[in-house]
Amino acid sequence: MRGSVLLIGDFMVDHYLHGRCERISPEAPVQVVERQREYDLLGGAGNVANNLVSLGARVVAAGVVGKDLAGDWIAKELERLGVEAHLFQEERPTTKKSRIIAGHQQIVRIDYEERTPISSRSKEAIMELVRRGGYDLILLSDYGKGVLTPDLVPQIIQEAKAPVIVDPKGEWEKYRGAFLLTPNRKEATLASGIEIVDDASLQEAGWKIVEELQLDHLLITLSEEGMALFTQGEMIKIPTQAREVYDVTGAGDTVLAALGYALAKGEGVIDGARFANMAAGVVVGKLGAATVTLAEIDEFMRRQAGLEQGVKKVEELVPILQEAKRAGKRVVFTNGCFDLLHLGHVRYLQEAKALGDILVVGLNSDGSVRRLKGEGRPIIPQEDRAQILAALEAVDYVVIFDEDTPYQLIQQIAPHILVKGGDYRGREVVGADLVEEVHLIDYLPGRSTTQIIERIVNGRAD
Repeated sequence: MRGSVLLIGDFMVDHYLHGRCERISPEAPVQVVERQREYDLLGGAGNVANNLVSLGARVVAAGVVGKDLAGDWIAKELERLGVEAHLFQEERPTTKKSRIIAGHQQIVRIDYEERTPISSRSKEAIMELVRRGGYDLILLSDYGKGVLTPDLVPQIIQEAKAPVIVDPKGEWEKYRGAFLLTPNRKEATLASGIEIVDDASLQEAGWKIVEELQLDHLLITLSEEGMALFTQGEMIKIPTQAREVYDVTGAGDTVLAALGYALAKGEGVIDGARFANMAAGVVVGKLGAATVTLAEIDEFMRRQAGLEQGVKKVEELVPILQEAKRAGKRVVFTNGCFDLLHLGHVRYLQEAKALGDILVVGLNSDGSVRRLKGEGRPIIPQEDRAQILAALEAVDYVVIFDEDTPYQLIQQIAPHILVKGGDYRGREVVGADLVEEVHLIDYLPGRSTTQIIERIVNGRAD
């Protein structure tokens, strides 16, 4: 199973203090902030690790922290996430950024850090992890805090047994020979010496960086304009997918993590960049340095790419639902033939969705319908029935099954709630032993596919 990533970089603590301000200090012309809440988040390479874990990657992390409470907190958080962390302690403060926010306005940031190069001992310990191998990809999250030094990075690139992807920070020569870099527009401008103002200057700057640093690929993030991927002699523009932008904090970390996850799982560079673009579209719609899950990306892609995204194979659906469950979502399942979709179906599905957060519809295949209903059914082929169902607002996912009952499917997706029609009162409900709750919903009287077909055949409109 692929998806193992070695992450090396600058781990830090993002500390937030929220409060309200209603007066000015009598001691100096500054705001007085009354503390309301205070918390810490993983920042820098830690945010990349958090996103990788959220997507489902197996993460080995390497970096340097101080012998202090902040360093201890990072170690415990990474352990909680299930990351194999190798944090080497040195006589330096762990990087910590404290932000004081009054209302919705950040009024000051205080940084605790030391940017001197790490010790030779720590560099050699990091290189031992690189030489150990067993990774599908190596990610370098460089915030310029002294870990990814001008002598360490080339050594990593040279001795790595997997492609190296870098989120860069100055001193560009050290990245020579990397598999892929992910600078933003400003960084690419500084690296190339070319002001990026349009597609022509973007092309010129991008190819100059690729050529001078001997890169396999380059991905320049362009904020609201999306991304530009330079690969195999072609520049591919990937337009932004964000519907609403609330906060770009940590978006670069998400891009690095999502791209790394996709490539580690075996995706190509172009598909990986598009996946990262989708992930960025999700995360900028959240406040603060946020993470993104496969379920959120899948939902986002469905909205962007059309209804067919809601039709899934069971092996695609299971990991999506697992992520949703970990996020506290309640999964509802129902099944049926749904031939000639009518108002009774729609009302039934709306009531089913109201019982939880995610509604999965198991759809009988054409062969299954014929065995249940007889020759001449279904009227509508399974692909059409699936996409019509997926177009309904109440339906999140549709999965087609070929068995006579959905028992095996229910076992695989493990929903919390099973829904069937009211005609099952007093009867055994297949799969009831596999779920927490069973709900029976009455059908609208006089609405059924069989009755509709009979009226069509007999030429009646009633």
